[in-house]
Amino acid sequence: MNIKSLLLGSAAALIAVSGARAADAVVVAEPEPAEYVKICDVYGAGYFYIPGTEICMRIGGYVRYDISAGDAGAFTGARYRDSLDFFDKGEDNENDGYFKRARFTLRTYTGQETEMGTLKTYTETRFNWGSGYSAEPDAGFSSFGSQGVSLNFAWIQLGGLRVGKDETAFNTFTGYAGNVINDTLVPYGGFDTNVIQYYFDAGNGFSAVASLETGEGFDNPDVGIHGGHDSIDSYVPYIVGGLKYTQGWGSISGVAAYDSTWEEWAGKVRLDVTPMQNLTLFLMAGYGSDDNIDRNFYKQWSGNWAVWGGGTYTINEKTSFNLQVGYDEGENLGIAANIAYDIVPGFTITAEVDYLNAGKFGEADFDNWTGADDDSNIGGVLRFQRSF
Repeated sequence: MNIKSLLLGSAAALIAVSGARAADAVVVAEPEPAEYVKICDVYGAGYFYIPGTEICMRIGGYVRYDISAGDAGAFTGARYRDSLDFFDKGEDNENDGYFKRARFTLRTYTGQETEMGTLKTYTETRFNWGSGYSAEPDAGFSSFGSQGVSLNFAWIQLGGLRVGKDETAFNTFTGYAGNVINDTLVPYGGFDTNVIQYYFDAGNGFSAVASLETGEGFDNPDVGIHGGHDSIDSYVPYIVGGLKYTQGWGSISGVAAYDSTWEEWAGKVRLDVTPMQNLTLFLMAGYGSDDNIDRNFYKQWSGNWAVWGGGTYTINEKTSFNLQVGYDEGENLGIAANIAYDIVPGFTITAEVDYLNAGKFGEADFDNWTGADDDSNIGGVLRFQRSF
């Protein structure tokens, strides 16, 4: 065999092997097209379409860390128990010092257009951890740390009709008492409740609300103490109605409410104005009956009347100053002021100072609901919050 024959044979062998491998080649399937989440901008930023549906959804919330000190505005149950006093003296006292609380809040929003109007839902769940305690003197111990999980909102709304867990329209329709952390040094109404509610937008700045509610919380009439929160004890619901007129200069609104448990009523009127682009001011006044009890679910303040005022001044695009002052017939005077600074978008630090000169509720010699005594009390809060 010469070299020429050897080369020809080798070439023929390579062609045969290559043909066999070509016949056995693996066919790779074409990749299926990926289904990406579509942005839904109908209801605002952050919404996306749930794949395969026409429902728009948004997931948000915040992570918060609070450090407070002093008496005025201190968080309920935020102090550590004084273990030295408890074990050495048998006294159930609180430590002096800072009080800490961390919170994670998860919010969900959905929206969808239907033949009967926009269908919306909203939920808000809060997870809390703090330096508080729960004293149990009968058992001889206390616990601290987790301050529980709460479902603060869970409602469905179709058009103007809303049903579910919400905050009372007595507060939400007129608005809260300022952009301060401790806005209830002088209380202006209850909060958590179930609602069957209808909101009506008449156009030209006029709107109205009607809400059937249940209240929440506790009462102890056997010992003559009312906890400031109550719930219906019959088939008669609590009733709230309100009217509002809104224009470019601000708004004027009013609400009236009836507490069917105690057969008491309360009302508030509020004026909001924007005298300049970076300044908003409000003035609110409340009046309620106290024939059967000093405080009902809506009239949380002491005495028949109370007033609140304050506002927000935007110093620059990152910094704002907020102030609220409240005073009631029971001689409770509360002042809260803070500076809020956006370090970066979504991350805000707020430093607040609170002052409370606490009065009495009616003729009973009870401490003010905040836990402060009759003397002047001062406190403060430093808040770190990342919103998303």
